[in-house]
Amino acid sequence: MADQTQALSFGAAAAEYDQFRPSYPVEAVRWAVGTPPPADVVDLGAGTGKLTRVLLSAGYQVMPVEPDEGMRAQLAASTEGVAALAGFAESVPLPDAAADSVVAAQAYHWFDRERAHPEIARLLRAGGHFGAIWNHRDDREPWVAELSRITHDIAEHRGQFDPEPTVTLELSDAFGPVERKEFTYREPRTPEGLVAMISTRSYFITAAPEKQAEIVAGVRELTATHPDLAGRESFDVPYRVIVFRAQVLRS
Repeated sequence: MADQTQALSFGAAAAEYDQFRPSYPVEAVRWAVGTPPPADVVDLGAGTGKLTRVLLSAGYQVMPVEPDEGMRAQLAASTEGVAALAGFAESVPLPDAAADSVVAAQAYHWFDRERAHPEIARLLRAGGHFGAIWNHRDDREPWVAELSRITHDIAEHRGQFDPEPTVTLELSDAFGPVERKEFTYREPRTPEGLVAMISTRSYFITAAPEKQAEIVAGVRELTATHPDLAGRESFDVPYRVIVFRAQVLRS
């Protein structure tokens, strides 16, 4: 199980997280859900509602669940008419067979999988899917690879959250085979917006002040000097959106 100090670190930066973290392409979200709207979807580890709002705009009925009080407050403030339930992936305050789909965006790596998988299966109706979604900055673009070097060299734990290979989404025998699909997505950023986005990462929030300053200095130097970024008021950050899903085995 991942360090819960990091898992519950985001509330302190909830407003910045909501503003600067990337969203998700609707086609990736629809594939993760596996059922057309108006299906009932549990957004597990909903955070500030980035995925919840995409689901709502696509026509789904959404039940967000989030353990962090600060993140729940931000979700309520930024998502009209929706409030998140207080709960963990391992203990969700909803009845059996409450949902056609359960999804988790940027959250699955925090779960205690031995406890979360049976809980997710409990929530799903017959034929329902569990989907997990990650945004990965696309390191095939040279400046993005340099950004990853700056941040990941300092964040030594980063590799444990990589959803590749598929084996990291091995589910219990309550689920069928895991499917994988990849999408692309681009989101505009200013140089200071890029710094702000990096500053919402758990490794940054929980780092010592000198480490935080080192990361910020490195990102600012990158945007000021890299030939693909220097002198530009804004630029697109490219993402690989990696999605896994599996169907619950229930008659």
